[in-house]
Amino acid sequence: MKLKQTLLAAVALLLSVSANAAEVKLEDNSLIKGKWTLYAEAIDRHKEQVALFGVWDFRDNGVLNTVTSDRYGRTKNLEIDLTYKVENGVIKKQKTPGRSKMETCKAVELDDDNMILKCTFVHLFFKR
Repeated sequence: MKLKQTLLAAVALLLSVSANAAEVKLEDNSLIKGKWTLYAEAIDRHKEQVALFGVWDFRDNGVLNTVTSDRYGRTKNLEIDLTYKVENGVIKKQKTPGRSKMETCKAVELDDDNMILKCTFVHLFFKR
């Protein structure tokens, strides 16, 4: 009985540590500023990834410049400027150009070379 309680406590501790480690609280845009290559998306962080080809440039003035290549070859490149801000530890970016609706993206993993954002329905994978 005591062994079961000890194992349950250990599992609970591991889950709480991994849950806390999985979220990066952004204070401002200093860690995300600059160009990031968007290379994949997935429904969940550990699920199968679908290849993407794009560049997101987080600029100082609150503009997110996105350049995306169509993987099916219908258009060469699509370039869109969206507004964004870092608020309450997350990125809030404009969902569609010309509209005021914002989408929240949390930085799940972030270092100098890699970033994973968890947006509303998708995880986005970036590298510098």
